[in-house]
Amino acid sequence: MPTELDPDAALMLRVKQGDAAAFTQLVEKYKQPIVNLVWRTVRDETEAEDIAQNVFVQAWKSAPRYQATAKFSTWLFTIARNLCLNEFRRRSRHPAESLDQMRDDSDDQPLFQVVDKRIRGAQGELLQGELEHKVDAAIDELPENQRIALALCRQEELSYEEIAEVLGCSLSATKSLIHRARETLKARLKPYLQTGVWEEKE
Repeated sequence: MPTELDPDAALMLRVKQGDAAAFTQLVEKYKQPIVNLVWRTVRDETEAEDIAQNVFVQAWKSAPRYQATAKFSTWLFTIARNLCLNEFRRRSRHPAESLDQMRDDSDDQPLFQVVDKRIRGAQGELLQGELEHKVDAAIDELPENQRIALALCRQEELSYEEIAEVLGCSLSATKSLIHRARETLKARLKPYLQTGVWEEKE
């Protein structure tokens, strides 16, 4: 997309010049989409809160180097994807580490609340009891790239091409990741699902 057609990139260019008010506008617009993406990826509310906050910290720190070569949302979601991957690596190095202990070691307060209640509300309408736990467990077991690809696919403003750019892989590879993630979930949840229909991105 041409830069001049992306008002968010124009705002970030103002941030690059030190405009804090422009950054506040971007945070207000993207904080919930980022929270949703991170929560769907890491599946932990407390960690999602920290990671989502760090996405904007990194965006602010990166402002002097920002180049409007792509949509702002693609650039921001790429930061979120990288921080989610960092969290997966941390978990692999410290699988038994207590998240509660980590919270006790920090007095920092989040910039915003992590959980979009609409997510939980929608899940509550569609999933009940054991099914909800099975869905969560099935998503948790997906490979990292598939989980992130599936979470990105839930972002309405991102096309497959933009998801591919965030993931750093080809369009065909991106579609394959999403397809495999959906097929894996269908297979694992088949005994519990009333319907196997998944919404496909246009």
